[in-house]
Amino acid sequence: MLTRKQHELLMFIHERIKETGVSPSFDEMKDALDLASKSGIHRLITALEERGFLRRLAHRARALEVVKLPEQAAVTGPRARTAFRSSTARGDNESAHVANDSRSIPVLGRIAAGTPIEAIQQERERIAVPEALLGSGEHFVLEVQGDSMIDAGILDGDYVVIRKGDTAQTGEIVVALVMGEEATLKRLRKRGGAIALEAANPKYQTRVFGPDQVEVQGKLVGLIRRYH
Repeated sequence: MLTRKQHELLMFIHERIKETGVSPSFDEMKDALDLASKSGIHRLITALEERGFLRRLAHRARALEVVKLPEQAAVTGPRARTAFRSSTARGDNESAHVANDSRSIPVLGRIAAGTPIEAIQQERERIAVPEALLGSGEHFVLEVQGDSMIDAGILDGDYVVIRKGDTAQTGEIVVALVMGEEATLKRLRKRGGAIALEAANPKYQTRVFGPDQVEVQGKLVGLIRRYH
């Protein structure tokens, strides 16, 4: 899955080549994506090359070839930005489908994978999530902050896809609201009448609470890692 900026750059290059027969300059790409420097464009192009979407043509200036387009490119490029944002402004929640195989999900803020931080915040952006990660129900996305879940493959800066719900089975990774004030991402364990929130990093201790001190907000169903 491409990041939003990777999508935008790929579609900008594709449209410019279609219109003029020549790929845009790095300055034009920088301006089109509102980036502060051309180094960001270099990183995006490299990432698109590594994923097989772009090819640089040797011995030619400003020579880029679009090898393929993502399935959802028709609605996620720069020309579709207005339509995408308008559906968000209407408060459609998950009804705004970016494509048949993905869904627009709100990013609600950061979640601690370490010491708990403030509870879930308000929507700050939306992200296209493949339908294969979702299934039924209502979902939201949180950015991970911390390293307590690294042994579960969840790294600082990752985005976790959460299915809303207030119940979970023991062993599932959940977003838990602790004492009504702090939210954290941990593996839930039921110990008799107590609830244990277990890290996936040996340097963090398991924390045990009474059943009335922990509220499950949702369960982990997917993970998104962005490369810049």
